[in-house]
Amino acid sequence: MTDLNKRTLLLGLTATGLVSAFASGLPAAAQNSKNQFGGLITPPNFNAADKARIKKATEYLQGLATGQGRFEQTDYKGRRTTGNWYIARPGKMRFEYDPPYSLLIVSDGKNVNMWDPRLQSFDSYPLSETPLSLFLARQIRLDQGVVVTAVSSNAQGFILKARDRRKSVEGNITLGFSQSGDGGVGLREWTITDAQNRATTVQLTSFTRDSGLNPSLFVLNKPQTKK
Repeated sequence: MTDLNKRTLLLGLTATGLVSAFASGLPAAAQNSKNQFGGLITPPNFNAADKARIKKATEYLQGLATGQGRFEQTDYKGRRTTGNWYIARPGKMRFEYDPPYSLLIVSDGKNVNMWDPRLQSFDSYPLSETPLSLFLARQIRLDQGVVVTAVSSNAQGFILKARDRRKSVEGNITLGFSQSGDGGVGLREWTITDAQNRATTVQLTSFTRDSGLNPSLFVLNKPQTKK
């Protein structure tokens, strides 16, 4: 995986924001590609069961306050990376890639900062101009910036497929939720498919709710590099 790059990482990780790679301000491959609909996308008329699934997914995402876990990312070439992720809603999230990449992506509530120690490069994007702004907002909405276009069930739970509602661009996201016998749900994984039909999947291999996270986890300033 010698050509692992920032675009691939951001494409996969910020998928949780649901607007995916086609949101304004995010340097993703799908930007500026026209979609087949044009203008606003009208959501389908879902049946009662599917409406209930969308409601459960929204409530689950809204209820993600603080916690941490592990993730595994697989890009469109089958290359895998792993790491830790942390969340402190509203506004804050952190992804730590395992060595040898050791890349950090941190949302501090205002900006999404990215540090690549191998390349000694630091990048920063306003949170409001990335998909994370929706996921990390105080109020989660699946009927404004994005539109759910399909709902399906499987042995593990159910899947929502969504795409950007306001941008005339290609690309979509599918979110896989597990569902227990008592009706409880959990986000299991997400897959972003870009305008070139290249898919990046992030699987959340573990998650533990934890209200005692150190606030420093969500601070990432540009490191001082040696000249």
